[in-house]
Amino acid sequence: MTADRTTRTGIASVLDAVDQRVADGPFRATWESLADYRVPDWYRNAKFGIFIHWGPYSVPAFGNEWYARNMYLADQPEYAHHRETYGPQNEFGYKDFIPLLTGENFDADEWASLFRQAGAQYVVPVAEHHDGFAMYETALNPWNATAMGPKRDVIGELAQAVRAQSMVFGLSSHRAEHWWFMNGGMRFDSDVRAGRHAALYGPAQAEELPPTRDFLDDWLARTAELVERYQPELLYFDWWIQQQAFKPYLPRLAAYYYNTLAGAGRGPVLAYKHDAFVPGTAVYDVERGVSATLRPDPWQSDTSVSRNSWCHIGNHDYKSGPELLATLVDTVSKNGCLLLNIGPRADGSIPEHEAGLLREIGAWLGVNGEAIYASRPWTVYGEGPTQIKDGQFTDSTQATYQPEDLRFTTRKEHLYVTALGGVRGGRIDVRSLGRDLTLFPQEIGSVRMLGHPEPLEFERGSHSLTVRLPESAAQTPMPVLRVDPAR
Repeated sequence: MTADRTTRTGIASVLDAVDQRVADGPFRATWESLADYRVPDWYRNAKFGIFIHWGPYSVPAFGNEWYARNMYLADQPEYAHHRETYGPQNEFGYKDFIPLLTGENFDADEWASLFRQAGAQYVVPVAEHHDGFAMYETALNPWNATAMGPKRDVIGELAQAVRAQSMVFGLSSHRAEHWWFMNGGMRFDSDVRAGRHAALYGPAQAEELPPTRDFLDDWLARTAELVERYQPELLYFDWWIQQQAFKPYLPRLAAYYYNTLAGAGRGPVLAYKHDAFVPGTAVYDVERGVSATLRPDPWQSDTSVSRNSWCHIGNHDYKSGPELLATLVDTVSKNGCLLLNIGPRADGSIPEHEAGLLREIGAWLGVNGEAIYASRPWTVYGEGPTQIKDGQFTDSTQATYQPEDLRFTTRKEHLYVTALGGVRGGRIDVRSLGRDLTLFPQEIGSVRMLGHPEPLEFERGSHSLTVRLPESAAQTPMPVLRVDPAR
């Protein structure tokens, strides 16, 4: 039996198992049935997760994680860089980066310890990017990290290490875009066009052509294999699954995934973009962006510590710690969770600056985490003069927060007020807590700043609550007030 026929047989077997799991219920492959889905409490309480882009694209460390595509497009900087650095694409192709993804410094336990220090509650590595290389053990793809490159089941090691640190493990699959991702290599003499490595380079078809049934079956089978092997409690997809060709497969996938995880005693979260899923049947994700409003359903913002890449490169434009913290608090105040990405080097080490940013976030959460973890939105998400741009790919053009920009969260009887832009003049004025607005009708019994031992002086007037801050607040990025009602 040929390798191709063996793969097809394996795919058919996996899809039979998928359909049996759907038939067993409780969820069926219909949007009506999936409307009964409820976001699990673990996710609503977690608020903060770590995203990881690590793969062969980390080797050239140039441009971004789309190097695999752009190195075959003559109008992209990666094309000229590749020829100057590695030679023509018919002699040194993307496949030739795989042996250089050595991972000799990859230590899943060290990664997990860092993520725990950061205060993360869930971790989501990319299992397969658009490039077709699987970072896990698989029977459906000979191009995988267990067989070559690191020669380790990266996803399996991370799953074990993350769960050992009491965090939730998730996965991201970007396989859908593989239909067209390498098509630039079909336009000139390259190793993509040669056809000998089609199992890696994929169909390399035009974006305008819808994927075939064989490709879609393969996509669903690979996703199901990931679910069976690693039981991810969050399954994240990139943007292309909203294409019409995928639509008949999505309720089938969701029913299978929800049934599988529920049967294993785990709470599943399926994250999507655009209009791939019917609202209420999964968790909506906003890439590199935020929401301008308080959303009624739990949602997710995914962004990176860098403005210009998701993977390791040599010239990152890094965000600052306070900027990342402000994104976290703003997202949580609007009923969301933040999935923050880092990009390890090809050797498996995490760049020192990125590790430092994660520790900075963890230090703030160590003091102020009670305003974040297990919190829920208040009646209004916040106040302040800064106008937020809604939607995707707005993270590099957002205005800088001012001391008047405040965000609110609640937990039990506590109301938390976070000053996104720090403080000015030794006080915080909270207009939303003025008596005349009646948003907080109870009498206020006490106001404290988290991390400060003594209660603070405050005065509640008709139009605002004025709180006098300790001197330490001036050196505190984003101080948090806890407002408690009188008993």
